[in-house]
Amino acid sequence: MNELFVRAATGLVLIALTLVLAVLGGTLFAIFVAAIATAMFYEWTRLAKGWGIGWYLSGFLYALVPALALLWVRERDAHGLDLLLWVFIVTWSTDIGAYFAGRRFGRRKLAPAISPGKTVEGLVGGVVAASLLGGAWALANGLGPALLALAPVLAIAAQAGDLFESSMKRRAGVKDSGAWLPGHGGVLDRLDGLVPVAVLTAAAQLVGLT
Repeated sequence: MNELFVRAATGLVLIALTLVLAVLGGTLFAIFVAAIATAMFYEWTRLAKGWGIGWYLSGFLYALVPALALLWVRERDAHGLDLLLWVFIVTWSTDIGAYFAGRRFGRRKLAPAISPGKTVEGLVGGVVAASLLGGAWALANGLGPALLALAPVLAIAAQAGDLFESSMKRRAGVKDSGAWLPGHGGVLDRLDGLVPVAVLTAAAQLVGLT
């Protein structure tokens, strides 16, 4: 079966499930987030096996903090759902924009020592996609002008998160963090960009930018 088809089909199922639970919110969304965080920590411990207690503790925080951030964003106020969906839109559009721009226009390697497949053109495509779609969502839902400026910044953060996880996989000598998701690998492979976006959005909300 075509790899792109498998990747797209898996992605659509994950997006649909995430959106339904995000809209429902409450206990169901909290259980979903907790399950995902647990899977992230499990994959982290497998990647970092033998690297020392510091890596183990870092993995716990790496899974816990974004999970708390997502729950905070969703439940804090009346605009929580809209802001949570903005987080998803920025993360997903960054990933999709980078993927297709990199395939179509990619020439210059972004970080060949860490992830040979990533390109500068892909980075730009991800930033543009996140800025346009994230900005459109923010304007349509009255989330405030700060998010227009934050969207490209968080798109870069998302791709930095991707590179960080790629560096872990390279050190561990594996291609994927797991095999749970056809066409995507593991949970960390799918959520490495969401981690910084979720945390930084919650931080922006805490300081009153959103």
